[in-house]
Amino acid sequence: MSYLIIPKGYRSILSAEETEHGIKLVKDFFQQALSKQLRLRRVTAPLFVLQGQGINDDLSGVERAVTFPVGDLGDRRAEVVHSLAKWKRLTLAEYKIRPGHGIYTDMNAIRADESLGNLHSLYVDQWDWESTVTERDRSVRYLKNTVRKIYSAMLDTERFVCTCYPQLRPFLSGRVTFLHSEELLQMFPGLNAKEREDAVCKRFGSVFIIGIGGKLSDGLPHDLRAPDYDDWSTPNEEGYNGLNGDLLVWNPILDRAFEVSSMGIRVDPKAMKLQLELSGKTEREKLYFHSRLLSGGLPLSIGGGIGQSRLCMLFLHKAHIGEIQASIWPDDQREACRRAGIKLI
Repeated sequence: MSYLIIPKGYRSILSAEETEHGIKLVKDFFQQALSKQLRLRRVTAPLFVLQGQGINDDLSGVERAVTFPVGDLGDRRAEVVHSLAKWKRLTLAEYKIRPGHGIYTDMNAIRADESLGNLHSLYVDQWDWESTVTERDRSVRYLKNTVRKIYSAMLDTERFVCTCYPQLRPFLSGRVTFLHSEELLQMFPGLNAKEREDAVCKRFGSVFIIGIGGKLSDGLPHDLRAPDYDDWSTPNEEGYNGLNGDLLVWNPILDRAFEVSSMGIRVDPKAMKLQLELSGKTEREKLYFHSRLLSGGLPLSIGGGIGQSRLCMLFLHKAHIGEIQASIWPDDQREACRRAGIKLI
């Protein structure tokens, strides 16, 4: 219950029928806009992968994957993906995607250890995307240009949805503000990381926070990141460490910062080796994915995930992700939502 926000006087602007139609409108329009902006082609992705190959996303390193035995493989265990951060890079190599082009897919996952609430569900659906880059592209400049393209697709989608439903009013700011997580710490030294996100998004509207995973001047990372996909350790041309980040926007329904995407330029062999050492995970070097990357067998890339239900929630002005997707919620949370007029599917 501590993770549930009940907006005062909330009522859904759209009916249940309009909401279902709106979900399809958002998903269909945005994926086409994203594909055009980033020159992506759609590919089919797995729901589960075999354990022990280092292919699944380890998130912050503490979340448990949902696993099951596979009878025809001698009960070897498979695990439901958390995301496809590493699988996509293997696919770029397999399809020989040239620099400046990439892939995207509909990723479905189960995250059993999520703290359930307005923004977090056991069920995760997102557009996972990945593009091949050159050594020259491994820069903050390239990262920012990519973020701007994604945000342009978001603005186009918001305008389209508000045209389809005139009762909805656009609220996204016209541009993204870029700040490094260390700059954010210096701006709001008395606040914790989530409070800093709220404060900066309330001030600027839409913000991309660069450098997620490495320690800041207070000895803490802004947030946790696995050591083997995003590059959060390489010094960049702006004098800070990190070539990754989070895209957040101000959500006027919930009156708080709202994360839309986690993304970044991926580790090269040097950055992976360092980050595995910093994280005490050097044993991963022997896994299939990691050994291929360290031997130079995978292309340099940039990629990320963009929440499908989150974007629908944002553009359809919903207070709870359960108004967009069918999932399981604690009884007390479901009852509190019912009393507040938040109709969970």
